[in-house]
Amino acid sequence: MKIIYTKVFVNDQDKALKFYTQILGFLKKSDIVAGDYRWLTVVSPEDQNGTELILERNDNPAAKTYQKAIFEQSIPAANFGVSDVHIDYERLKKLGVKFTIEPSEVMENVTIAVFDDACGNLIQIQTIG
Repeated sequence: MKIIYTKVFVNDQDKALKFYTQILGFLKKSDIVAGDYRWLTVVSPEDQNGTELILERNDNPAAKTYQKAIFEQSIPAANFGVSDVHIDYERLKKLGVKFTIEPSEVMENVTIAVFDDACGNLIQIQTIG
């Protein structure tokens, strides 16, 4: 068994697509419109056939409530691995990304940072070994 999709709820899919591709560096994989629904996914450029992240519109009241609650509790909606948190922190900060937690070592050889994706979510980045 393997994970093929995971999602984050977003309050604006166009804004999210721009952020996740132009700022974070993901690649758009799918963008399919069916009536009022839009299936929008991005992937890592390092694994273009890997897990897709769905940028799901939060127009469902339950999704909106969930997204708001975890944001207010400072719980990241997603966690992305990077080779060096400090380098990505500096790069993203220069691009105007707002961090709620600066790079912090939480365990031996594990450093994290948390930022606001400007679409209703906190996202954690952490070192991968």
